[in-house]
Parts: sequence; C-alpha cells; structure tokens
Amino acid sequence: MKKVAPLIKEVEGLRAEVKELKARLNQHSKNSNKPPSSDGYRKAANLPKEKKERGGQKGHKGDTLKFSEHIDIVLKHEPKGCSCGGEVNPSSIYLKESRQVFDLPEPKLEVTEHQIMEGVCNCCGEKVSGSFPLEVKGSVQYGSGVKALVALLSNQSHLSYAQISSLFKELFNYKINGGTLLKINRDYYHNLSSSIEVIQSELRKSPVNHFDETGVRVSGKNHWLHVVSNKLNTHLFVHLNRGKEALNSPESLLPHYEGRAIHDSWSSYFSYTNCTHGLCGAHLIRELEGQIEQGSNWAKRMQALLVYVLVAIQETGGVYEDFNWLKRHYKRICQLGQTEEPPPIKTSGRGKLKRTKGRNLLERLEKYEQAVLAFAHYAEVPFTNNLAERDIRPAKSKLKIAGCFRTFEGAQYYVRIRAFISTCLKQQKNVFQQLKRACSGQSFLTDLITT
Repeated sequence: MKKVAPLIKEVEGLRAEVKELKARLNQHSKNSNKPPSSDGYRKAANLPKEKKERGGQKGHKGDTLKFSEHIDIVLKHEPKGCSCGGEVNPSSIYLKESRQVFDLPEPKLEVTEHQIMEGVCNCCGEKVSGSFPLEVKGSVQYGSGVKALVALLSNQSHLSYAQISSLFKELFNYKINGGTLLKINRDYYHNLSSSIEVIQSELRKSPVNHFDETGVRVSGKNHWLHVVSNKLNTHLFVHLNRGKEALNSPESLLPHYEGRAIHDSWSSYFSYTNCTHGLCGAHLIRELEGQIEQGSNWAKRMQALLVYVLVAIQETGGVYEDFNWLKRHYKRICQLGQTEEPPPIKTSGRGKLKRTKGRNLLERLEKYEQAVLAFAHYAEVPFTNNLAERDIRPAKSKLKIAGCFRTFEGAQYYVRIRAFISTCLKQQKNVFQQLKRACSGQSFLTDLITT
C-alpha cells in the first residue's frame, strides 16, 4: 500500500493536468477571451438577440435607389420612324417614360490657379497687391479635397501608401509619392488637435464610457491601443504598456473620470476608485461557457441567470424589476460554487495560492457583484462592452493589411484621425466634408453633438 499511494496521487495529478490541457485545447471565442478570428468557420451567437421580423423593420426608411429631382444630363430618345415607313410628326412627340442611371463622371483633378493681382492707388500712387488664401502656401500643392480623400483611404479604408498612389495614378493620372501621403496624415494629426480636445472633454462628462485595449505592432514591438468611447465620441491612443502606466498617461481619461466605466475584468481598471464600474456580460458568458464544458453546475446556473435577466430587460426595457430577488439568487449560486470549486492550494513556499480557472471566475463574480449586475439596476448601463470593441476593431484590419506601424509617430497619426472619423460617423456627419474643413483650419466643433 505504501508503494501504491504515491502512484495513485501521481495518477490523479496527471488526470488533472490532462483535463486542464484538454480545456485549454478546446478554447475558442465562445468559451474564452480568444478573438473570433481564431474560430475559423465556426460561428455561433453568444447572446440572445431581440426578436425581430424578417426584412426591413417598421419605421426603417431604407436606402433603395430612388428617382432624383436633381438631374445633371438629359438624353432624349426620339422615335426614328414608323414601322409602316412613314415619318413621325415632330410636334406630336411627348414624354412617355423616363429612367435614371446613377453613374460616376470621368474622374479628373481640377486645377485652380491663384493669381496675385497688383494695382495703383488713386490717392497716393502706391502699388497695392492682393494676397493668397491662407491654405495656398506652395507654388504647387494638393487641395483639401485630395487631402480628405487620402485621409479616408488611409485611415478608413486602410489602404497602404503604395495602393493609394497606384489608385491616384489609375483614376487621375497623377501619382502621389509616399512622402506627400505621410505629410498629409501628419498635417491632419496637428490640425485635429482642437477637435480631439473637445471629444475628450465630452467623454469626461459622459455618465457611461466604454474602455478597452488591444495589442498592436509598432516598429516591430508589441504596443497597446487603448480606447475610451460612448455612443457619440471616440478617443484612441497608443502606448507601450497595457496597465497602469498607460492608464495614468496624459492621453488616458480614466484617472479623472467620475462616471461609470464599462470594461472587461482587467484588474488595472479596478484600481481607479474615482469612478464606478460595470463588467462586460459577454466576457462573463464566455468564461462561464468554458466552465460549463468542464461540467460545472454553478457556472451553468449563473449563465442561465444572466441570460434570463438580459432577455427580460430586452422585452420590457429599462431595468430588472425584482432586483432584490436577482441579488439573492446570484448569492445562492455563488455559495453553490464555493462547494463545487476546489479550494486554493499551496504549491510552493512563496507566491499566491494556486486556484482553478473556475475558482478565479467565482471569486471575481463574488468580489465585483455590483459591477456584474449594474446592467440590471441602471437603465443607462449596457450588458456588454461591445461598443469599445467595435471602436478598436478597425485597427486590426489596418494591421492585417499593413502588418504593423513602422513608427510610433505613424501609429499616433492613425489613431487620432481614426478617432475623429469614428466620432463623425457616430454623429452622422459627412466624414469627407469634415475632413475638408479640418484640412483648411476649420473643424466640426461648432456642430458637435454634446452628451
């Protein structure tokens, strides 16, 4: 028996290790924090969606192409003759039917020449000259329309400089060089500074903001793209670090934010006590799913509870009416988890006690109960942090095309212009027109929708 006992203990340890490795191998975006891009063709909805009829919803105007009252070209197709061989009387011709074709004119660059004129004063005889507009600084330059298009192609469509240069050559027979394209983005970075300050000011006043971060490659090194956003505004910044050093930097809004911060369970966020917190339910649902696949009963009941409350709120709107019942049920499930999850164990003389993934999740749910259930108690608190995730997703598209940002300055140019574009889209402003205004020293500040 003395020889068998160590073997049994070793077998139990190996079984636990195999179970842990299998769970790690079976992770995907529906039961962990892995990105959806890692799933391949396996796609499934995480959360229940509101029930809607198929097709266009009631009140939806649609974007179907319709007859336009503003016609640029009219082509009249008159009858050439009758089938009997006779000619058609011109005075009898009338409009029978019309059709419209929406198409693009032949693209070309419009060249405007600015000429300084000079004359003589009638009173003193001095020569008086005109002056160039402020935006006309060089003897030959590109105008605000070209610059706005370049900014859109680079920071919205995520084309590389080589692709933009090739596109201009094909469309306009002018090949913009890479140095000019870089200068356009650099100028926008500086011209948009006042607009970004207004965006930051609005986010600081917002009662609810979404926070998130994702890894990006800059100059061959790992950096982090941080986002703060709400339904009307987006602020992005790049930092070498993910945690407190980045969150305490001048670009971050978190140190002085006093509203409710919606985020995942990244521990660095909870160190800020000047604001209240709300946890992303979608992240929790995925983590609970991973524990359910391991046979966890408490995780199954907790997931069912959160989904049940979410569906109830979607059907009725507002908040969950019987919040006291919800809290009691939540605590009972956590108590069940305490009986199911193995206690922490000491693996060495130093360091933290080792916990299973299930226990780590359980302790987090117990510790941050108010943040988990905030969506059910406050109407303005969403269930997920998806808004922030959508705001940083375009950067991933940029990296898939470009591979990485060659310089830190280039990454800064991109995130500032991207934040401006995102804010314009949220506020339903014409991005091209706003970029043209910003290029000429104006901005959308006077039209900004405040929270």
